[in-house]
Amino acid sequence: MKFKYFFVFYFLLSLTYSIEAKSLSFQHIHNMPKSIEKDYYIWRFLSQPSTSINEAKKIIVEVTQLNKKLRTSYKACTHQNPPTIQYKAPSGSKHIWKKPGKGNTYFKKGLNQLKKGNTEEASSYFDAAYRDYTIRYEKDKSLFWLYMSTKNSTYLKYLAKSHSPNIYTLLAADALNISYPKTITEQFKKQTTSHFDISNPVDWAKLKRKMNLSTENELDTLANSYASQECLGVYTYLKAKACGYKKSYFPMPYRTVMKAFEPQRQALIYAIARQESRFVPASVSRSFALGMMQFMPFLIKDIAKKKGYTMDLDEMFNPYRAIEFADFHLDYLNTYLYHPLFVAYAYNAGIGFTKRYIQNNTHFRKGAYEPYMSIETMQNIQAREYGKKVLSNYIIYLNKLGVSTRITPLIMQLATPEKTDTFRK
Repeated sequence: MKFKYFFVFYFLLSLTYSIEAKSLSFQHIHNMPKSIEKDYYIWRFLSQPSTSINEAKKIIVEVTQLNKKLRTSYKACTHQNPPTIQYKAPSGSKHIWKKPGKGNTYFKKGLNQLKKGNTEEASSYFDAAYRDYTIRYEKDKSLFWLYMSTKNSTYLKYLAKSHSPNIYTLLAADALNISYPKTITEQFKKQTTSHFDISNPVDWAKLKRKMNLSTENELDTLANSYASQECLGVYTYLKAKACGYKKSYFPMPYRTVMKAFEPQRQALIYAIARQESRFVPASVSRSFALGMMQFMPFLIKDIAKKKGYTMDLDEMFNPYRAIEFADFHLDYLNTYLYHPLFVAYAYNAGIGFTKRYIQNNTHFRKGAYEPYMSIETMQNIQAREYGKKVLSNYIIYLNKLGVSTRITPLIMQLATPEKTDTFRK
């Protein structure tokens, strides 16, 4: 571990410097394309003491969608509530909005019937959910629970045909003693892409706009223009979208620094980064989580303070800084949580939420359908789905790193507190 920190700090020595938060001008932000990334810089601009009330009123109408941070900063600057902003999807956006199907309702009813011991009724609901769902991941979820409620191995065989590597297909592969679904990990001799700055959110915003206007064939061609080690995240993001996510890309970028970590830490950082941003260094979320590892500004400031850094938030668009901060934060989480699923919950929803959930004596204890039922019935939908996806990513990356690992034994550990956390007795 000492070697790890020596290597990482040596590698980042040129990046570790004290800087003041940069000053943003009205004209600079005004010229940015309308995007989430621009919203982030509008928030930064509104938060500057030098921003005038008149400038604030002019720039606020350029946001794509108001969030709490924008509302708060605007009110602090102008002492007024912001005007109503009508959200409009970007030109060329291919989002398809529709009412939620009945699949989730059927699925929940199936779990409730299973808890009551009504396996036949449960399986009928899971079957109805399978028929209503259209997304492969959700169909796989239904097939897994059809197997759990009927013990009919035919459902495992259907799962084995899925192209999606998720916890359900991995569990099915374990039960059938077969290989895990195929995934793609590419490396390139070319190191950089000269026409793209990976750490510039505005460059990423422009590329996303171009991406939304492209056909699948055009996306594939576009992806090839980013085929370099530096742009692995962008390249695989485009390739996955071009094939309608029917191929599963698991890139392993930044090997120079990542090799300094033990395989388990490498796998966890990769697993989280894939889920958070698909390895796009300049990612910005609607809540202004930043960078490849999607750190919220308050956490960036907290970690920077503990490390003795004075740095601009934009430093998180540097992927090496993001890896450094992720490693630091995971060290903190691992003080209390040892299992990758629980760490994923805490990374997404906070350690307090995770502690409360796993301390509940009805969760992750020995019993029928456990620990699967506790994984599936978490009310926090975002944390629940995030945890499942990070866990399957983690298993896949461990195997890619040469550590032969199956998911079933790891899931079964969840009912053994001494192997997973310090919160339960």
